[in-house]
Amino acid sequence: MAQGPTPAPPRPGAAAPAPAAPKPAPTPASVAPRGDARRAATARPAGASAGASQGEEMTGAQSIVRSLEEVGAEVVFGIPGGAILPTYDPLMDSQRLRHILVRHEQGGGHAAQGYAHATGKVGVTMATSGPGATNLVTPIADANMDSIPLVAITGQVGASAIGTDAFQEADIVGITLPITKHNFLVTDPDEIPRTIAEAFHIASTGRPGPVLVDIAKSAMQSRTTFSWPQDVQLPGYHPVTKPHSKQIKEAARLLASARRPVLYAGGGVIRANASAELRRLVDLSGAPVVTTLMARGAVPDTHPQNLGMPGMHGTVPAVAALQKADLVVSLGARFDDRVTGALSSFAPHAQVVHADIDPAEIGKNRDVDVPIVGDLKEVISDLLPELEREHEAKGKPDVEAWWRQIDDWRETYPLGYSEPEDGHLAPQYVISRLGELSGPESIYVAGVGQHQMWAAQFIRYEHPRTWLNSGGLGTMGFSVPAAMGAKVGRPDATVWAIDGDGCFQMTNQELATCTINEIPIKVALINNSSLGMVRQWQTLFYDQRYSNTDLHTGHGTARVPDFVKLADAYGCEGIRVESMGEVDAAIKRAMEIDDRPVVVDFNVSRDAMVWPMVAAGVSNDDIQYARGISPAWDRED
Repeated sequence: MAQGPTPAPPRPGAAAPAPAAPKPAPTPASVAPRGDARRAATARPAGASAGASQGEEMTGAQSIVRSLEEVGAEVVFGIPGGAILPTYDPLMDSQRLRHILVRHEQGGGHAAQGYAHATGKVGVTMATSGPGATNLVTPIADANMDSIPLVAITGQVGASAIGTDAFQEADIVGITLPITKHNFLVTDPDEIPRTIAEAFHIASTGRPGPVLVDIAKSAMQSRTTFSWPQDVQLPGYHPVTKPHSKQIKEAARLLASARRPVLYAGGGVIRANASAELRRLVDLSGAPVVTTLMARGAVPDTHPQNLGMPGMHGTVPAVAALQKADLVVSLGARFDDRVTGALSSFAPHAQVVHADIDPAEIGKNRDVDVPIVGDLKEVISDLLPELEREHEAKGKPDVEAWWRQIDDWRETYPLGYSEPEDGHLAPQYVISRLGELSGPESIYVAGVGQHQMWAAQFIRYEHPRTWLNSGGLGTMGFSVPAAMGAKVGRPDATVWAIDGDGCFQMTNQELATCTINEIPIKVALINNSSLGMVRQWQTLFYDQRYSNTDLHTGHGTARVPDFVKLADAYGCEGIRVESMGEVDAAIKRAMEIDDRPVVVDFNVSRDAMVWPMVAAGVSNDDIQYARGISPAWDRED
């Protein structure tokens, strides 16, 4: 069995060598500062310009553009249409906003997500009414599940026509109510500046999320006097960022006395920009840490205490450590089903400390012994000195036996894969080489399916915001437009979209957007000519009855489409790879090209499967290391 990257041996309690820090992204102008400004219900609009013009007469459409400028937005991904058209006219004159014309509203929404995830700023997307707005439902739902700060601005039919089933009318406010953090319907042009200021504040503070602003066409066409609010007043909106000191002390006490602790880091760590604080907590506590699918890169994979990803396709050491822990400290994670397996048997011996900025998440799925509501940057910053005091008073806990057990799991069950027997490439090999050749400073953006899991497993992530994917919603088609948005937000970074042939065909039209707008992303197409993850489940659970999973994109069939020809049609460089000896040369060639997008069609085995695996609804105790092979541990201890 070929082995994937193996982390260095653990040194409990000792700091690992710090990797070179990535070039920091510019300070997000559109994200409200943490601390007191985030706690306030009344706050100055995020990114507001001190010199904003007041009292100038203009149209509502001009007010929208001016408001986006004043709130600090930089890029808008969108498509014009009848109801939003009045806004596109003044948008053409803006010197501060870059508009990128996408080819589908879903692509615009995912691009705004990728921009937001890669930079920490609020992503902005714009669409017209009716079908334009409903095409944003998927990226809005995706952003809601993964806590991505997003503002979606949609045009609506004129105020007098609302509710009449007018042409291209859809109640997008009602449609998106369950999947937004908040949404607005604006019919009065005077309300536009305040509403946009509030939308950006809500999207970027507390638990980040999507906010919809639906604006009637009549409001855009009416005259108004522009008045930028000097503060945002939102009675009832009080995100708690400062944790309760009593809970912090209790968490420190438990962590200082546990013999089998595990730090369970979720995507909230990255949203809170708390990776540096988490690293210090890992070093100080001596505890192993697991990083969920949404938290890859929150702690460097080369850190000796990082056990990798837990859950359905997590590493055996990460899954086993959670199952055998006597204390689980959850930081910005939500105990979702893909991590816990059968919830009734998850971490059965563990006390639970759960810290999250969203109080609704605490205790939602798993009973909690120590609940902590607060911004993780502040939570961990407060926890560190308390833990030091516990160590000074009582000494550090004895975790040597725990690490011996973990090391045994690491040695016995490393990540690996079997070489295919059908003569095609092993997808794990392709992705491993991609990570090694492109390196940890690159940004990797996955679609959804087998390739997503392999990319999470076989690339080493050393920095936050270098791994982007659709975690909660699992949206096929996410990769290419999100990579486009990430490249726009961080133009100096190498951005790879790691996509499957199924996902790629849902949004590959955005390659046209990339070519025309000189956004040179690189696409690693993991082409197994199948809907791979569905096929894996059909292999394991449906007696190999492959109903409607063959995509006919390779494997000796007519290539429909031929991805190299498709890349050429979109003005991209197309490269096909069919043998192991071609892999490195193709990746290096792609990295040399910076004047246009590149699509590398890697023809891989359709029989390759993602292992380890915990079947849906099954206990994590029943994890399979490979097909028919389960770790031998005592299920009763």
